[in-house]
Amino acid sequence: MICWKEALLGLAGLAATALPAAAQDGNPLTLMAYAGIFRENYAEAVVKPFESGNGARVQYFEGGTSSQMLGTLRAQKADPQVDVVIMDVTTAALACAEGLVEKLSPDTLPVLNDLDPQARQAGGDCGPGVTFDHLVMVYDAQAVKPPPTRFEAMADKAQKGAVGLAAPPNIQGLALTAILAKAHGKDWKDISAALPALKAMAANAQTFDPKPDGYSMILNDQIRFATGWNARAQLYHDQSKGRLGVVLPEEGTAFQINTINLVANSKHRDAALAFIKHALSPAGQKAFTERMFYGPTNTKAQVSPEAMQRTALAPEYRARVIGVDWNEMLKLRDNWNQRWRREVISAAPR
Repeated sequence: MICWKEALLGLAGLAATALPAAAQDGNPLTLMAYAGIFRENYAEAVVKPFESGNGARVQYFEGGTSSQMLGTLRAQKADPQVDVVIMDVTTAALACAEGLVEKLSPDTLPVLNDLDPQARQAGGDCGPGVTFDHLVMVYDAQAVKPPPTRFEAMADKAQKGAVGLAAPPNIQGLALTAILAKAHGKDWKDISAALPALKAMAANAQTFDPKPDGYSMILNDQIRFATGWNARAQLYHDQSKGRLGVVLPEEGTAFQINTINLVANSKHRDAALAFIKHALSPAGQKAFTERMFYGPTNTKAQVSPEAMQRTALAPEYRARVIGVDWNEMLKLRDNWNQRWRREVISAAPR
């Protein structure tokens, strides 16, 4: 059985030593965030306009998953090589509690007053929400007909070996568990209510760690179903001319919030704060939403109706969001990780 904590720490160590030379030499400003399609679009929509408007230079470091980014921050605590980090809300809360990122207030960043209350609350005393997203199911629209309507389509025996599930501590696995717990019980925190459905899906699973991601595996004919995040799924849907199907299943969905954080003892604190201000501004939020369909967290962002309709803030989506408290999730995460390993992953074919 794989030890997830050891694997994550090992990857984090590699990430810590793999920082670009420019960052290690002290040149401003190092942003650590997600790789691939996120980087491509965030660099164009947010980073480049900031550089043009501020005469600054941003070094974008691909940090891997949020858990790997947390490991990098821990490894560099005595000598941070990163100034700003974008990571999911659950790992950001741990970084905040460990003093790895700074506490922020409207006195320092007045733009915080313009954010949706949920975005403010998500980061607690530290970094606020910079994007909203929600969990969806993605599938091969050429191979799966008629279009599925429920997550539990992944439990159909005809899909044996064709499913990719992201196991906890990946936030997708945590969100799926909460959604199924609510769908089959009364409380999203009751993992026991979700386990029968999760085991049935696991029996069809080819992987519990889709690489590079579930969207690409579907488009490369490796699997037919996976979970994913709406923003990325919408972009892949367009790029694949509809081959990647995207559905918000009948069981519901859960918000995922990415937070933007000022690394404690940043070597370029003023530039880092300026970047965070830009990323949270109406202009920065509008640009990224219209490019990649993440829901804006700044309530003053004037996003086109067409783009907003494809985000987590579309009315028909928001009405189906279950109320996952991600701070409460932190208390459950270790237990859920263990139960997935013992009861869900063990149900997969050997």
